[in-house]
Amino acid sequence: MRRPVKAADYLNIISRAVFSAGLSWAFIDERWDAFEAAFDGFDPEKVARYDEDTVRRLADDPRLLRSERKIAATVENAKMLLAIEAEYGSVRRWLDSFTTYADAAKDVGKRFRFLSKTFGAYYFLYITGAKVPDFPTFESWSAQTGEHHPRMRELVASNEGRAVSFGRPTKRAQPSARKPRSRKV
Repeated sequence: MRRPVKAADYLNIISRAVFSAGLSWAFIDERWDAFEAAFDGFDPEKVARYDEDTVRRLADDPRLLRSERKIAATVENAKMLLAIEAEYGSVRRWLDSFTTYADAAKDVGKRFRFLSKTFGAYYFLYITGAKVPDFPTFESWSAQTGEHHPRMRELVASNEGRAVSFGRPTKRAQPSARKPRSRKV
């Protein structure tokens, strides 16, 4: 796996997680080249300047996922990466500033839209190679959070060249809050 070097690499990683959330990662993977082209290679300088018309145009692009909210989040995340670079000198310096995984995950979840403090933060920190002293193994993170994300398991197994296991999920499925539809007879 290639580690990110420039800000566009970081925005690419964040955006892939954002657009994949709630969907099949394979669905997004199949279209990722189109995303990269449509989002100017995820160059944060360019993406941060997208206006509402550009967001709507991208949402109407049949090659992409038609979610104005996720597209707008990508614009905001580009702005955040630029702010981090201005404050720390680089995204890597920001990542290297954390002394605990909990602090890193909390800050990632706070700064970036649609990147959760659980899976989103773990994915981002793992893929970017963040050197957080107490960075948990996938199995440890999974046990702590109750998350057993198959994509993350595949990435860890592939990148680390090892079998990745986890026990039974600790989170129980929650009943739907939606009202059941009535059946017409």
